[in-house]
Amino acid sequence: MILKKDISAPKFNIDEALRYAGTRGIADPGTKSLALDCFNEAAGQISYKVCYSFFDISVSLSEVTFAGKWRTDSKALRGLLQGCDEVIIFAATVGVGLDRLITRYGDIAPSKSLMMQSIGAERIEALCDEFCNEMDAELSEYGKHLTRRFSPGYADLPLEFQKTIFRLLEPEKHIGLTLNDSLLMTPSKSVTAIAGVSNHATCYFENGDSKCKTCAKTDCAYRSSL
Repeated sequence: MILKKDISAPKFNIDEALRYAGTRGIADPGTKSLALDCFNEAAGQISYKVCYSFFDISVSLSEVTFAGKWRTDSKALRGLLQGCDEVIIFAATVGVGLDRLITRYGDIAPSKSLMMQSIGAERIEALCDEFCNEMDAELSEYGKHLTRRFSPGYADLPLEFQKTIFRLLEPEKHIGLTLNDSLLMTPSKSVTAIAGVSNHATCYFENGDSKCKTCAKTDCAYRSSL
């Protein structure tokens, strides 16, 4: 069964938005003011929607099998899901409103368009974090916990795994999220991900955001300070 969740707007983290804009640590008051103005303009255009489902998995030395049918040989994902026999797979989006604002300002105010892009990146990450925290809290009542989330394109999980997630969740029907032949999602500020259901709490929820600590892409422009 595919479930749907509407999430209340997470608190805006201006430092994260400035990081995505490449200006954190060097932003002057004018840049921060621009970020706040853009956020205030965009806030009414943003929705916070997630669809998800639980799937049984089996993890062998060579692959992970989802729902007895879909497989991947990702070594990194196998490592994450060791000890799990179930996962949550979810798709999240903050809607098409931000895409429209980004396009609107692309020619007439490029700096504003860039800031809208950065706000979109901050918003979708905040949505995913909020969803995972809510699900972890619900699962903890049963002595279960989520691992950190893992998306197609991370490490050695190919981006093409998006197709599998879309087959499993059909997010087109549930939250209006589509995937084209180039594996690009619309709305653009959207994420699909997998999180294991574990019997043990993980460092992701005990110690906060550890995505960059566990990612091997050390040259990423969006990498957080560790």
